[in-house]
Amino acid sequence: MTSPALNALESGTGGAGRDSATTPEPSHSPDLLDLLDLFGDPFVRDPYPWLDRLRSESPVHYDPATGLWLVSRHQDIRRVLLDTERFLPDNAQHAVTPLPVSVLRVLARAGFTLPPALANNGTPSHLGLRRVVTRFFNAQRVQAAVPMIDAVADELLDGARGQLESTGGCDLFPSFAQVLPCRVLMELLGVQGIAPATLIRWSDAALELFWGRNPLQRQLEPAALVADFHQWLTGTVRSGTAPAESFIGALARHRLPDGRPLDVETAVAACFFVLIAGQSTTGQLIATVLRRALAEPGMWARLAGEEGLAEAWVEEILRREPPVTTWRRVTAQATRLGGVRLPARAPLLLMLMGSGSDPEIFPEPERMCLHRPNVRHHLAFGAGRHRCPGASLARTEAAVALRAAARGLPHIQPATGVAEPPMLDLLSFRAPLKLVVERMPLCSSSCGHQGC
Repeated sequence: MTSPALNALESGTGGAGRDSATTPEPSHSPDLLDLLDLFGDPFVRDPYPWLDRLRSESPVHYDPATGLWLVSRHQDIRRVLLDTERFLPDNAQHAVTPLPVSVLRVLARAGFTLPPALANNGTPSHLGLRRVVTRFFNAQRVQAAVPMIDAVADELLDGARGQLESTGGCDLFPSFAQVLPCRVLMELLGVQGIAPATLIRWSDAALELFWGRNPLQRQLEPAALVADFHQWLTGTVRSGTAPAESFIGALARHRLPDGRPLDVETAVAACFFVLIAGQSTTGQLIATVLRRALAEPGMWARLAGEEGLAEAWVEEILRREPPVTTWRRVTAQATRLGGVRLPARAPLLLMLMGSGSDPEIFPEPERMCLHRPNVRHHLAFGAGRHRCPGASLARTEAAVALRAAARGLPHIQPATGVAEPPMLDLLSFRAPLKLVVERMPLCSSSCGHQGC
């Protein structure tokens, strides 16, 4: 998860602003692509036909509705992510929809500012800040945290099981998928003095405000929550009371390349990014992993006992249906990409979700293929200098959550007679917002067991 610097918002262009330097002359494009709406229900519900068409017919495609160049082929996306000289991260956290003056006032009154720190930082300070983050998410720490993750999962599933027993149904998204990664992150980073539910609410608001396309009346509410979040972070960082072994304590000790201590504003920006990215997107991943596993014939019964199956399923979901569906870059200079000439400062939207279904890389991409040999070639976590530092934690949490749910709730199924769940419809994030399950009916034979 991410968010913009206030000075970028004040320009009135947001992350997808259009100007004469980047807007191409109108030209004819395939009929289906003329109808493309990245926020529309047809794309949100089933993006694959659109992504396939983009990849095959217009792999670097100008979208007039957003002012973004959509890049959809795996090889082109990987090139952009690895070439940090030609393709800059400067716009990675800009607001997608220009924020009106009334919303900017709400943020300004809170002293909201997020200078480059991590995802949007192309300066020499990035590497050192990234090292601070990766120390909390390295493979050794993640492996050591597995018993804790398992214990939190079992505790949350006890609550879900009680609800199933009393009402016959339960929504595993708010009760399990969202809460688990938040509590785990708070434990790993030493975050204190805030309730998980509050952090989740703040994170959701930031995603909606900076990656959504909402009318003014819908923007003011999340803006107020984001302002509260930023003020709490600023007060916590300034107080100097965070434990030395915590993430905020590590930032307080950090020195910039010139030897100066890290300023408060950049420390807050790093916390803002990590506290949202480290739990919101993982909650979205867990929700998708659970939903698809429950819908796959025979899968749920195998997950609790078959070694490596949960990990393999998570990896295929990351390839085919990642929670972070797109990411942004901007050209540093005029260049060519996928046979298309791009001007300087052209904003790009990298279709990460589409890259995982590129048949040039993944044969039969629509098929969920467990233990696919090259599955880790997907770009769900990015690549290169800005690859997600929490990738190991996200993978581990999703696999532990899936295995624990299959073990703790063996006799559940997707609730019958329930409409398709609402989907998170943001530019760069997609996941089901509900995961309603029910107990399997009792066997009609004399055994009286469930799900025979």
